[in-house]
Amino acid sequence: MGLTGGATAGRFASVDVTVVGSGPNGLAAAVICARAGLSVRVIEAQPTAGGGARTAQDPDFPGVRHDVCSAVHPLAVTSPFFKEFDLAAHRVQLVAPEVSYANPLPERPAALAYRSLERTCAELDDGASWRRLFGPLTEHVDGVLGFFLGDKRSLPPDLVTTVRTGLRVLTQGSPAWGLLRGEDARALFTGVGAHAISRMPSPVNSGAGLMLGTVAHTAGWPVPVGGTQAITDALIADLRAHGGELVVGEPVTTPPEGVAIYDTAPTALLDIYGDAVPPRYAKALRRYRFGPGVCKVDFVLSGEIPWRDERVAQSPTVHLGGTRAQMALAEREVAAGRHAEWPMTLVSLPHLVDPSRIDEQGRRPLWTYAHVPAGSPADLTETITAMFERHAPGFRDLVVSSHCVPAARMSEHNANYVGGDIIVGGATLFAAMVGPTLRLNPHTTPIPKAYLCSSATPPGTGVHGMCGYYAARTVLRREFGISAR
Repeated sequence: MGLTGGATAGRFASVDVTVVGSGPNGLAAAVICARAGLSVRVIEAQPTAGGGARTAQDPDFPGVRHDVCSAVHPLAVTSPFFKEFDLAAHRVQLVAPEVSYANPLPERPAALAYRSLERTCAELDDGASWRRLFGPLTEHVDGVLGFFLGDKRSLPPDLVTTVRTGLRVLTQGSPAWGLLRGEDARALFTGVGAHAISRMPSPVNSGAGLMLGTVAHTAGWPVPVGGTQAITDALIADLRAHGGELVVGEPVTTPPEGVAIYDTAPTALLDIYGDAVPPRYAKALRRYRFGPGVCKVDFVLSGEIPWRDERVAQSPTVHLGGTRAQMALAEREVAAGRHAEWPMTLVSLPHLVDPSRIDEQGRRPLWTYAHVPAGSPADLTETITAMFERHAPGFRDLVVSSHCVPAARMSEHNANYVGGDIIVGGATLFAAMVGPTLRLNPHTTPIPKAYLCSSATPPGTGVHGMCGYYAARTVLRREFGISAR
């Protein structure tokens, strides 16, 4: 997904809608427009489609496949778009483990979030506190998702749940987050909230923690069999089945003819439209700020990780950040432009529920992301290895190979990830509620026939397709007079 150098969209035959960027939101927008009967073309700068939802072979061991960005998909079966699209009907198999995520802790047992809320509470020091936080939300999961994944311009579908959820966001996003009792529970919640890379506590990371935590205790955190690419391939197949087309390896540097929907960073419009961008909007785009980055390290392992707490071995998702205090300190350091001694690190072991990810010699992939300052060139392979060793002595002996992509190089495989920011600048309350600039509809721009659908627009980051859904709905109504669900 993204735009760099050379070619333009102008040399192609005209279509009703051109989608620039083939991430999940771009493909969602394309599928909706194609199903509405419009001619649609998706143009992707990279040689492969999918943006943040791709899977690629390990450079040393082709039988091992790594997810390029997203690996675990809590919203792939729960977002309204994917519910309607029905991945299962497109032969995408999503396997949700019994343990949604785990958080190893120093000098004590790990904290685990099971799909079963009751089992989770039973193993925490103060399970009653966790039950008070999540119990009412798990009973009204559709209302919770309607609150977080809504367009922020319409009334949520369940006002009682909206109020209940909003109060929890404010509480857990403020110094009152101490109301959640138990060091293990606090770490468990903080690790989930850290998926939104920002200072802690804040409404952004408390919102992420509540949404993803609620899904963890209901639908679970599923892993696509074969890798994240399976989701992208299903969307592309549906697009083509409805007459759409996909073009890869073609950067867009001039405006396409007709209507264009951009699954890109908002700042890309400055390069594509140049002086045609209205001055006030251009000024707003130049003020757009990206957030901290991530350093991605893909490992190939020869066997299972020897966790001190053997229960962690059941979890395909691990938050390797330590205690709440350690995670909060690390995020403050990163936000201030400094590397943390113990950076917040997200871990995925997809082979635990998808044995097809293990090659014939028993090698399996390990996916890690560590939070770092924006634009960091640092290789954190040794730092991450040492963090594993703290919780799983002997980890180092399992490493067959490793491959690092520092934050400074993340934009090479996705131009949206400026400085390594995989959230595309969206980890702020303003971005989550309003969008990249102050507009009545955040998916519109003052540029004629140009729209935005990337995760820089509400409802923000995640493989849920809802940014593309809302952008497509806007385009169908405003440009073609089509009312669509």
